[in-house]
Amino acid sequence: MATINAWGSIAAQLGGDKVHETSVITNPDTDPHDYEPSPADARTVAGAKVFIANGIGYDAWADKLLAANPGKDRTELTVGKELGVAEDGNPHQWYSPASVTKIVDAITADYKKADPADSAYFDDQRTKFVGTALAKYNGLIADIKAKYAGTPVGASESIFSPLSDGLGLELITPAAFLKAISEGTDPAPADKAAIDQQIATKALKVYVYNTQNSTPDVQAQVDAVKKQGIEVSAVTETLAPADATFQDWQSAQLQALEDALHKATGK
Repeated sequence: MATINAWGSIAAQLGGDKVHETSVITNPDTDPHDYEPSPADARTVAGAKVFIANGIGYDAWADKLLAANPGKDRTELTVGKELGVAEDGNPHQWYSPASVTKIVDAITADYKKADPADSAYFDDQRTKFVGTALAKYNGLIADIKAKYAGTPVGASESIFSPLSDGLGLELITPAAFLKAISEGTDPAPADKAAIDQQIATKALKVYVYNTQNSTPDVQAQVDAVKKQGIEVSAVTETLAPADATFQDWQSAQLQALEDALHKATGK
């Protein structure tokens, strides 16, 4: 069981036919921060052998769910703790290529712990997932990094920060602004003025925004970006469409970003 389907999709593929995976949040309109677990969620947790939470303040309700349904044999993986990310750090670690690699290994290890008899099977699933399923995803990351490293870009919130880092792009939007929008708080006027100035002077080549968290401030920025003729690329918080695999979802977004960077720079 996974709290969000970004990790759930990976977990399902790593488990193959030895695992039945259930993700709590699959609806793109659901805010993971404010989710209230259902009785059905509690029943699934009670029977889960492996539970994957994101942590880093993203799905704090998961702790209550686990506490209410103690399981002696359950292996619990919290992504933030596994990666050593502070509780006030960036929760969107499924957008970090390096973090994805580490969590793939952690999930595989937990499956082997829960089902030692099938250890060789899980090792094989990991090899196939990394070598084949993630091939296009990894190829796009390498291509974008090789062509566009150092390109100045802007973003609506911190969801894009881990991916920007992984691609070697220069994210010039004030970090405090990105964090505020992500957490649903009001950005400081000085930070808002800074990004408005960046847009007005075309200091950024591409603007990336989360379509599932488009606040009035963000929508105003998107409108201003388009008015300036700056390229726009979109990301989402959860799998889009909801039945997509992690790699197809991410690859589509990476391809759209690469296209936007190409149009913006001519490279």
